[in-house]
Amino acid sequence: MSTIEYRDATGEDYEAVRAFTEETWADLDVEASDYIPDIYHDWIEGEGKKTVVADAGDEIAGIAQFVMLSEYEGWAQGMRVNPDFRGRGIGSAIVETLFEWGRSQGATVARNMVFSWNQAGLGQSRALGFEPVTEFRWLHPEPDGSRDPPATADPDAAWAYWSGCEARDQLRGLALDMDHGWALRDLTRGMLARAASESALLTVTDESGTTGLAYRSRLFEADTDADGKSTIAEYGVAGWDGLDTGKVLLDKIAADAADCGADTTRVLIPETADYVSAGAYLKAEIADEPDFVLAADLTGDQ
Repeated sequence: MSTIEYRDATGEDYEAVRAFTEETWADLDVEASDYIPDIYHDWIEGEGKKTVVADAGDEIAGIAQFVMLSEYEGWAQGMRVNPDFRGRGIGSAIVETLFEWGRSQGATVARNMVFSWNQAGLGQSRALGFEPVTEFRWLHPEPDGSRDPPATADPDAAWAYWSGCEARDQLRGLALDMDHGWALRDLTRGMLARAASESALLTVTDESGTTGLAYRSRLFEADTDADGKSTIAEYGVAGWDGLDTGKVLLDKIAADAADCGADTTRVLIPETADYVSAGAYLKAEIADEPDFVLAADLTGDQ
């Protein structure tokens, strides 16, 4: 076996990475394509992250990235091993390199996300030391321009609700980061204040107090199947007490999405029978499968 060099990814590695990631899930009966070839050059740029490749000389044997989401939280993503090099410990070596870098940046935990249908990815994550944390699903309420845009909520009231709600317990306190797509971190009061200032923070209140919460984490464009673009309003979490509150909250999300020009939405909810069945009752489109979040503790003896 040739010597493997574990080094930072560069733009010159693109073709070699594309060659083995374009067909990542080709042998699975799923409608999904690997995002890495489409975003590679932007993906490897920027501060607060490290992208490592396993360089086998004529080929790239694997790739993965570690992103710092806060002063102590890291996110591992894009973990891929070239099929020609599987079974040789490539993935473990890449991830340990990234963990070492994460520790040097102050990370005490590394999390990742795996599609629930990705059996190989789930097995690999467990083999690499990630343990299951939680699971979530997407709701897709339609933007509704017939409603008045909702007023921005009070971050303190939103935080007080989040601190004791069922959604927080089910999600172990995690919600979507506002700067990195498909990455979950501890939801903080500061994030809610930022959403109130920069995007949208939505709550539902009644005579008993605050009974529901959502915030817009991102507004972004994505490719469509028809070779066009779609603007997506993404909501980092939605939690509510009861079906009536859920309806009001989803109505607010629909109005906010229309107000910011979104074509569609995606809203993160806990993967529970309560929340998913509520989404069905409230006639919001529901994603076919949940997604799993796992975590590795980086504080142990090395």
